[in-house]
Amino acid sequence: MTRRFNSGYIEVIAGPMFSGKSEELLRRIRRARIAHQRVQVFKPAIDIRYAGNAVASHDGRQTESVAVHNSAEIRQLLDPAAEVVAIDEVQFLDEGIVPLVRELADRGIRVVIAGLDMDFRAEPFGAMDQLLAIAESVDKLTAVCVKCSAPATRTQRLVNGQPARYDDPVVLVGAAESYEARCRICHQVRRSGESRAEV
Repeated sequence: MTRRFNSGYIEVIAGPMFSGKSEELLRRIRRARIAHQRVQVFKPAIDIRYAGNAVASHDGRQTESVAVHNSAEIRQLLDPAAEVVAIDEVQFLDEGIVPLVRELADRGIRVVIAGLDMDFRAEPFGAMDQLLAIAESVDKLTAVCVKCSAPATRTQRLVNGQPARYDDPVVLVGAAESYEARCRICHQVRRSGESRAEV
C-alpha cells in the first residue's frame, strides 16, 4: 500500500504475549527517528514489568516513553510537533483511545499501536477490536506454542501452574511467571467452579 508521506495513518501490531509486538513497535520507532521524524511514545502506567518510563521488549531493548493512566492524559501530554505517535500495550487503555487515535490520524499523524488482541479467555481485549477495524495496516504476529511448537495466537494465563478460570480478573500484568504462548488447540480456560484436577 502506498501513501503520501504526510498523511495520517493507523498501524496496529497485534498478537499474543511473546510474539514480538513491542520489539516490532521499537523497530518502527527507530526507523521513524532515522527518517528524522518527531516521535512521541506512550505506554500505560499499569505496565511496570521492565521499566516505568520506557517501552521494553522481552529481549531487553527499550526506548523512553511517557507513562499514562488513560487516553485523556495522552491528549494532554501530546507534543504538538509530533509526526509519529507510538503507543504500547494499548489494550490497557480506556475506550477513549479509539476516537483519539482516529483524530490523530485525521490530523495527519502516523499512529503506531501495539497490543494484545485477545485476553487470556481468547476474547477481544479492551478497545483492540475497534482499533483493528479502523486501522489502515494490521500486522498479527504469532509466538511459538510452548506445548506443541505450533504458531501461537493465544495468551495462556497460569495460576499456580494451572489454567486460570474464566471469571478471573481480565487485567493481571505479568510476564513468563504468569503467562505462556499457546495455539488454539493447547489453550485452556477453566470454567467457573471447575477444579484444577478436571482440566
